[in-house]
Amino acid sequence: MFDIGKTILVVEDNPADVFATQRGLRKAGLANEIVHCDNGESALDYLRGQGQWKDKGHGPAGVILMDINLPGMSGTEVLREVKNDESLRRIPVIMLTTSNDQRDIDLAYSNGANSYVQKPVDLDGFMKALQRLKDYWFELVILPKV
Repeated sequence: MFDIGKTILVVEDNPADVFATQRGLRKAGLANEIVHCDNGESALDYLRGQGQWKDKGHGPAGVILMDINLPGMSGTEVLREVKNDESLRRIPVIMLTTSNDQRDIDLAYSNGANSYVQKPVDLDGFMKALQRLKDYWFELVILPKV
């Protein structure tokens, strides 16, 4: 089960998707802090407590929900950095993206993604997908301590 005190890091550049993700997680009953980063560099700064996140007193991320298509550093590049960093590699990374391109899927898993979920294009489908994510990742699965 997911530690209720852990932060959910959402790495997404589309404001509408950020809003829908936050709303969907709340609607699914999660009360965890949700931190949003709109690009890969900011996400890595958050995870490492540096840059704009230095001295902000943030908690460690318990799970990362990340888009693939980000400005600057792609989600796959951020994933690679996270999984190659000894202090971060145990954080589950769920790629939450519109892409169903098999190359993106293969690349994500080969770089250590814990899950790959294609975002439904309609809001109702997206909310249902977030509920299923919550049921699995936050209630069913037993995660390592990070």
